[in-house]
Amino acid sequence: MDSPYFIEPFVDSGLGNSAYLIGSHDTKRAVLIDPLRDVDRYVAAASERGLTLTHVLDTHLHADFISGNRELAAQTGALIGASATAGLGFEHAPLDDSSVIDMGAFQIRVMTTPGHSHEHISFLVVEADGKTPSALFSGGALIVGGAARTDLLGHEHTHGLAHELYHTIHDKLLKLPDEVNVFPTHGAGSFCVAPASSERTTTIGRERKLNPLAQAMSEEEFFKRSQQGLPAYPTYYKYMRAINQRGAKILGGVPILKPLGAAEVKALMDEGVVVLDVRHQKKFGAGHIPGAYGIRVDAPLVVWAGWVIPFGSRIVLLGESPAERAEVMRQLIRIGYDDVLGYLEGAIESWAREYPVEIVRSMSAKELRERIDEVTLVDVRRLSEWEDGHIAGATHFEGGRVAWDELPFAQDAPLAIQCASGNRSMIAISVLKRRGYLNVIQVEGGITQWKMNGFPVLSGNNLIQL
Repeated sequence: MDSPYFIEPFVDSGLGNSAYLIGSHDTKRAVLIDPLRDVDRYVAAASERGLTLTHVLDTHLHADFISGNRELAAQTGALIGASATAGLGFEHAPLDDSSVIDMGAFQIRVMTTPGHSHEHISFLVVEADGKTPSALFSGGALIVGGAARTDLLGHEHTHGLAHELYHTIHDKLLKLPDEVNVFPTHGAGSFCVAPASSERTTTIGRERKLNPLAQAMSEEEFFKRSQQGLPAYPTYYKYMRAINQRGAKILGGVPILKPLGAAEVKALMDEGVVVLDVRHQKKFGAGHIPGAYGIRVDAPLVVWAGWVIPFGSRIVLLGESPAERAEVMRQLIRIGYDDVLGYLEGAIESWAREYPVEIVRSMSAKELRERIDEVTLVDVRRLSEWEDGHIAGATHFEGGRVAWDELPFAQDAPLAIQCASGNRSMIAISVLKRRGYLNVIQVEGGITQWKMNGFPVLSGNNLIQL
């Protein structure tokens, strides 16, 4: 029998998250679950299908992005639904285990599923017979091969949340039939999870068999497993829950920026405004405004801006096209970087006509090998990448930490910065230069180019000759 509903996912690879539009073929009513703040694509999809968006639902107070719930409610009149224990500071329907959203040919029932956060809920689609569940929108309570992390509210809450997550998975979600399809919010690319799988949907049966957190075990063993492989997460996370709780400012769409001349940008910089240069790292290296952050659009910007640029900064953009600027703004508002004053008209060329530019020196993999004893080689990749293989003699210092942590390098030491290919190393270099480390050199092509030359790497204590 054909399903009475359809599901349209909206995947954002930068954040590693999925939003879902669930609509009724019969009644043409629809709900949207866990939307990002730039909501135009959801509204367009609903309009193209002839749907009326009745509800916008959040599984939890998101730590990695600003919810689009208020934007959607303002534009469509949809009712906001969220956990009754979320403590939202704006109008909404408080949801708990007794809540049911009637879509006509099917129902959406609420399940309280704490663990990733205390207020976490999930949404279970039940067929017209009122008995048969067929789809679970699990947020972070259950993901492909794992569950979302329990340490984002602070270490003092980690163990208690893991206790809640254990009972959510074993006493609630695994009680559902094997054939129930599972649609998580968090997935590959999200710092809310440990890397588990590139797949974004699953079933209860598959997770029962393959998910290590779904295996029979003690709570203490569950806790240990749930904490394994968790990556460091961006600093902007500390602000998102509070904003989502009180309600973000309604923007009414992706902001359109005004052009600024070089003199205007210079005056703003003198007042503390920061420049965000979103061009490719090679263009940034060839010439940039002194003190600018160099984070290309597909870095992804949405992660790296939130990691290295202080939250609440006033920003001027330096990009090369209207489409690029629009994409930058789309990414920035997703994480609450709203105070963007404009963009440099004429890009770097207009600046260079009036003011100095800086360049970033570079060295090839071959030159690095020849000069390895003359520089301090800094590897800014993730810890998991470092452990898989690194250049002998390198120091590991993850790129996201460069902006905030105490640096163990002499200010005038020649620092050769290396990542996988050149993207993250240039971000780190732009931050280091802002922190007064001016003797910085980019390793062209990163460890990828090193390996392509057949140069050896260390994995653990083992030297691997390529």
